[in-house]
Amino acid sequence: MNIYVSNLSFNVQDEDLREFFAPYGEVTSAKVIMDKMTNQSRGFGFVEMSDEAASKKAIAELDGATVENRTIKVNEARPREARPARNDYGRNFNNSNSYNKNRY
Repeated sequence: MNIYVSNLSFNVQDEDLREFFAPYGEVTSAKVIMDKMTNQSRGFGFVEMSDEAASKKAIAELDGATVENRTIKVNEARPREARPARNDYGRNFNNSNSYNKNRY
C-alpha cells in the first residue's frame, strides 16, 4: 500500500521516514519529495509497505502524531490525477482571429 505523509519537518530525510514506519512492518520504499529548484524538502512524502494490514495500522497510529514538533497527517495515497501538460489559459494563437489575419 502506498501511504501519503504530509506536514513533515523540512529536516526529515528518506531514512527518517522509513524509521517512522518500520515498527509497523516491512517498508519497501520511503521518499521525501524535494523541490527541483532548491533541492529542499517540500514537506511531504510517500511510504510503501508490503503488508496492507500493517499499512492500515501505521496510518491509524501515526496520523496526528508529532514528529519534530509538527503534527503529521498520514493517509492512503490516492492515484495521481491526470492533468494537462501545460496551461495556456484557453488561448489559441493559431486561430482565424489572429491579429496577423490580413497582414500577408
